[in-house]
Amino acid sequence: MTWPRPVPVIGDRTHAAERAADPAGWAFDPATVEALHAVVGARRDIRRYRPDPVPAELLRSVLEAGHRAPSVGHSQPWRFVVVTEQATRDRAAVLADRERLRQADLLTPDRRARLLDLQLEGIREAPVGIVVACDRRTHATGVLGRATFPDADLWSCACAIQNIWLAARASGLGMGWVTLFQPADLAQLLHLPEGVETLGWLCLGWPDERPPEPGLMRHGWSTRAPLDDVVLSERWPGEESPAAPVSHLAGPEPEAVVAARDTGDDLLAVPGSLGVLDRAVDRVLALRGPVPESGTLVVAAGHHPVATAHAVSAFPASVTADVLAATRAGESLGAATAAQAGLRIRAHEALPTGPQGDLLTTDALTADDAAALVAEGRALGRELADGGLVCLGEVGIGNTTVAAALACALLDLDPDETVGLGAGADAAMLDRKRAVVRGALERVRAERASADPMSLLAALGGPEIAVLAGVTLGAAGAGVPVLLDGLVTSVAAAVAVRLEPAAQPALVAGQRSRERGHAAVLTDLGLEPLLDLRLRAGEGVGAALAAQLLLTALRARSAAGRVS
Repeated sequence: MTWPRPVPVIGDRTHAAERAADPAGWAFDPATVEALHAVVGARRDIRRYRPDPVPAELLRSVLEAGHRAPSVGHSQPWRFVVVTEQATRDRAAVLADRERLRQADLLTPDRRARLLDLQLEGIREAPVGIVVACDRRTHATGVLGRATFPDADLWSCACAIQNIWLAARASGLGMGWVTLFQPADLAQLLHLPEGVETLGWLCLGWPDERPPEPGLMRHGWSTRAPLDDVVLSERWPGEESPAAPVSHLAGPEPEAVVAARDTGDDLLAVPGSLGVLDRAVDRVLALRGPVPESGTLVVAAGHHPVATAHAVSAFPASVTADVLAATRAGESLGAATAAQAGLRIRAHEALPTGPQGDLLTTDALTADDAAALVAEGRALGRELADGGLVCLGEVGIGNTTVAAALACALLDLDPDETVGLGAGADAAMLDRKRAVVRGALERVRAERASADPMSLLAALGGPEIAVLAGVTLGAAGAGVPVLLDGLVTSVAAAVAVRLEPAAQPALVAGQRSRERGHAAVLTDLGLEPLLDLRLRAGEGVGAALAAQLLLTALRARSAAGRVS
């Protein structure tokens, strides 16, 4: 049954169906678009001005255009210092004249002469000066988007300048952007506080010239490069550029991603009603495979010499075989939880053919074994793909040490911030684990020039991690969602994504465990967990619990009422 669509009284009143029917429906009429391009094309750096005043209301409308500019994290870092006092403009003009001569002395004689020939009297002539300053006193990590691009606040102010420039041109005003200042001198002139940086001086007024083309082009300073010279395809070209890595997987096409999200917009519910679950459902539906109604928990088991050689586990190595046997019998905690979720159970013992090392003195796996186990996992992932969700679980005494070491190598993490207690460990054991991981990292960095994922997997990984990386690739390649459990399965997924980045859209983080490095690995994968229950179990328990939530949400998305 369909229901009337609730139309919000505030915000976006459109709906996904409406936007899908007319993707270009947000466009302005052709005359407005043509006018916009005309203003953009006619923007000029004006250098000669009439002394006539700029009306206060027009100045305010131009500044309002600047204030509507895009800004990183909506931080609005710009400050517009409007200068009309003659004394301030005189001092600014002296600063600019000084820098003009200094810059000219850095040029060839011909270009020096041409620079000095340019009319640069705008600071004295224009009735209004606007100094755009950027207030950078908020720490970059406190502004969304600046933690990764710390200078994005300056770029935001540059966008404001462009808005002012275009609004001024549309109103018949001229503007020139003068940067012939030492920033510290201009900041001192205007008493800018520490942490507020200037982007230069804008001259604003009625133009005493109406140039048909940019002034520097007219004076032979430069020419406009053809558009084709500045548009690059996919990546930077050049003979020295390495070839793009071969990709065997492809992520969901944009049409599939949008179609999946649209199914949530069609519900008689607020978009995003199920929070993180809604995003997980969207990821699953974007894979364009059959909507999973069940799934399989694959529990991979591996043996680790590091556990007995360096006493990094509170339990004997024999426990691995015991839990594997219990899983096959359906009686381990992971198997029992999976059964309650309606999942099938597949126990898989990962057995390398060559010698295994203790990480600290020798590699965990031979290169051939690492490759063979990944291939074995790929085949298993493809085999399980017909059964719906593929949930990852593991068992292996000592494997949190192995996973922490591999995570540190892959993500360049500090062992002190990554290695956790594991199951049943105490402080002394934690110190041993950290020492083993630190020593293993030092050995690998000294012995290997290459840090490719397969090399690191052989050096620091375990057999079950290799198999689970392969399972992830095989299932993702078949368009099937892969539900992660704790640290070990997430590190396996990190290996898979480094081998094939297009595997990432198939991943769903079932939980965030108590293991110290797990959160960092999930962040590296770009995944938000469905559960945060401080689990220690391993064996796929968290993945099985999350599978129940995800399958329920998928069924709810399908059964809930639609809007017309």
